[in-house]
Amino acid sequence: MQDQMPKDWLEAELQDTLDEDYELELEDAVLSQEIARIYRDTHPNQMPRPEYFRELLRLQSELIKLQDWVAYHKEKVVVLFEGRDSAGKGGAIKRITQRLNPRVARVVALPAPSDREKTQWYFQRYVPHLPAGGEIVLFDRSWNNRAGVERVMGFASEDQVEQFFDDVPDFERMLIRSGIRLVKYWFSITDEEQQMRFLVRIHDPLKQWKLSPMDLQSRIRWEAYTKAKEEMLERTNIPEAPWYIVPGNDKKRARLNCMAHLLTQIPYTEVPHSEVELPDRVFNPDYEREVLPSDLYVPQRY
Repeated sequence: MQDQMPKDWLEAELQDTLDEDYELELEDAVLSQEIARIYRDTHPNQMPRPEYFRELLRLQSELIKLQDWVAYHKEKVVVLFEGRDSAGKGGAIKRITQRLNPRVARVVALPAPSDREKTQWYFQRYVPHLPAGGEIVLFDRSWNNRAGVERVMGFASEDQVEQFFDDVPDFERMLIRSGIRLVKYWFSITDEEQQMRFLVRIHDPLKQWKLSPMDLQSRIRWEAYTKAKEEMLERTNIPEAPWYIVPGNDKKRARLNCMAHLLTQIPYTEVPHSEVELPDRVFNPDYEREVLPSDLYVPQRY
């Protein structure tokens, strides 16, 4: 009986873990039947869910080892995620950080610059978010915005863009010389796939918040974004910090491929862990737990 209890408890914990993953995967929960059918028809070779979850959990367990190595050796890691709107950057970041310690791994997604920030050195607002020793920082969009969104939408002049192209290789080399490990990903999707994902967002009340006026403008300017992306990849691809392109039409495979590749970019190893023992609880025979007023409790609706 005692041997059975830990097994049952572990199985329950594993089920909770899978339930959490399923919650993240409720992609088509409130789509219209027609949109859902079209989406399935355009993605006929979907990865089987059991295989996907098995690989996801395996890679996430390796990411925990990477996190422990970074914390133990006081390493500094920066990972940049770029790509068109709806390319899957956020989904990949969410799965990478899902089981990591937020004190070690954090996400930076900066809003549009303030009037004050617009007068600063362009890279200045990104610098405070760079990691200290023992930290991993994932940028959901980065300083490369200047060569993409800002350029295409007219928020930066061609002179400013050209200055960015001149400066960014030196800036990134400075980061690397300071001891930061820099990895850069571009999530790539086709014109048709972006259109499909925008339609899904329009028809899904849980995802409509993801569509901004800027996103809709990006559809109009698809070709301008393509030209800007190609020049950015060409002129900011340096040997010390190359770009890695993640084909993103298949969301699940894109996430797994990105996670697997990231693990190959950092030479992490097992680190020593002190043995954890649960201490005995101290029992005081004179202690009586206070009865709290019922209105302090959250109503038990479920």
